[in-house]
Amino acid sequence: MRLVICVDRDDDLGRKAGIRGPVLGREAVLDAAMKLGIADPEDSDTNAMLAAVNLLDELRASGEDVDALVLTGDGRVGTISDRKVAQQFDDVLSKLKVTAVHLVSDGAEDEFLYPIIQSRAKVDSVRRVYIRQSATLQGTYMTLVRALKDQKLRTKTVLPLASFLIFLGIVLSLQAFFQVQLWGYGVILLTFLLGFYLILWTFEVDEWIVDQVQAFGSDLRRGSAAVTFGILSTALLLLGILLGSQSYTSESSPNVLAKVLDFLSTALIWWIGSAVAFEGGRAIRWLLSKSRIPGSVWVALVSFTAAGIEGYSLIYLFRVILLGYPETVLVVSLVGVGLGILTGGLAETLRQYLRSSSAGVPKPALPTTTS
Repeated sequence: MRLVICVDRDDDLGRKAGIRGPVLGREAVLDAAMKLGIADPEDSDTNAMLAAVNLLDELRASGEDVDALVLTGDGRVGTISDRKVAQQFDDVLSKLKVTAVHLVSDGAEDEFLYPIIQSRAKVDSVRRVYIRQSATLQGTYMTLVRALKDQKLRTKTVLPLASFLIFLGIVLSLQAFFQVQLWGYGVILLTFLLGFYLILWTFEVDEWIVDQVQAFGSDLRRGSAAVTFGILSTALLLLGILLGSQSYTSESSPNVLAKVLDFLSTALIWWIGSAVAFEGGRAIRWLLSKSRIPGSVWVALVSFTAAGIEGYSLIYLFRVILLGYPETVLVVSLVGVGLGILTGGLAETLRQYLRSSSAGVPKPALPTTTS
């Protein structure tokens, strides 16, 4: 059997028409397209589903055994939505013997899901649906206005702009009220905040944070022991900051760099302990739910070890170069830097080994030591 697949990555079907994926079968897909079209006549996913039905009819007319399928993701586009699409497709594949698939797209972000589908089934063709409309200035303006009504788009674009304006208003208000020139400090702080936000957005850290908060809430409701490790991880993180701050203030040297290095040397061990506790809670969560510990936990532990060795080696290397520590410390620091690099390479080798094991491909040889 073949499938004509249409992917609704941001789950417009669920959010607007109340239809949960996967949607399988010609009549079911037609019904879903009509309900979404009524709920939002301007949604391009409606046209994509109708195009899938059109392709289905063409293939059936040529005598092929084929059916239509719509996979839905999540409004939080990214890791969460992609995981839901993959899970739905796996469920369908477990029930049907699918030999190949035809993909239909509206040309939007749904095509980012194609590698996930292609890794599970043979792809015979890809059809992209284009919406014909007049490209007038008024039409472009209306398209922009309607696009900004999308909650997902507003979160990514309007929210940062609104935060910038609020912060700007606070800085100007404080400056006017206290008669203090805060504009320069406000610009510096805003620049750091904007850069931090862009990093989070680029690497989808915000979605990872949402996943962890949801997992923590689920563990809390079940009374899982992983909650204890989450609290311990947070406590160690804060303790590292507090003890590092004490080291910073107690440093008698007027050199700011010396104070910063003291802060880092005190806080780093607690931060590594926090990361280890977090991974410990994650390992327990997997052990209780799936009776196994994921290989990524071991990779993380080796990576944390590498980070600790590298971090402390660099701290003492800076002390030698900039603060005049003895040359013996320089030798130990350089050895530590090299050891940290080797440990990081071991973590990467272990990650590739575990990935190859799970994919069923020949395993790369692990590094061996000789005595």
